[in-house]
Amino acid sequence: MTCTSDGFLETRRSLVARLKNCDDQTSWREFVNAYGRFLHSVAVRAGLTEQEAQDAVQETIISVARTMPSFKYNPSVCSFKTWLRHLAHKRIADQFRKRLPAGGRASSGLPEPSSQTTPIERVPDPRSLDLESVWNIEWQKHIFEAALKRVKGKSGVEQFQIFDLYVLKEWPVKQVASALGVTATQVYLAKHRVMRMIRQEAKRLEREGI
Repeated sequence: MTCTSDGFLETRRSLVARLKNCDDQTSWREFVNAYGRFLHSVAVRAGLTEQEAQDAVQETIISVARTMPSFKYNPSVCSFKTWLRHLAHKRIADQFRKRLPAGGRASSGLPEPSSQTTPIERVPDPRSLDLESVWNIEWQKHIFEAALKRVKGKSGVEQFQIFDLYVLKEWPVKQVASALGVTATQVYLAKHRVMRMIRQEAKRLEREGI
């Protein structure tokens, strides 16, 4: 595959190198743990059912295993993120095609002029999917979750607990302060400090990949 690097988020070089060994079960588990839920979210957001999304994820991982030996890490030519997106897009498109009967064809993806259309006609054309937008939205969530996980182990227990209740669980400031025995000022400061750490960690992940 040849493509232009998007200059955004490459995976860990060490993990890519280790994945070339199909017998390295530890590295493959690391890959599935790091990317499995992300790939599933992309598939569901693209319009697949739960079962179709699971199948798409499984087939994408199989595709990675089959083509990894020929993959050469070179961000200036094709980043790992771009390469993985290419494989995932193909597997997601395959799932949409499976909805069609033999000899059937997908619709253009444009609104139908009337409601008198068959279910087959309402199956979207895989080529019309804006998977790049879907991918980028889910990738940002993926990065945030990874950064959050790292920051949780670095920030103080109380600070992160405040952040969890106020930002992640969206409790009112007064409720957080009352539950944890802190002031409103401490709640705001904890949010600011933890968010700053998350942004810094996200930038680091963007450089290193995850």
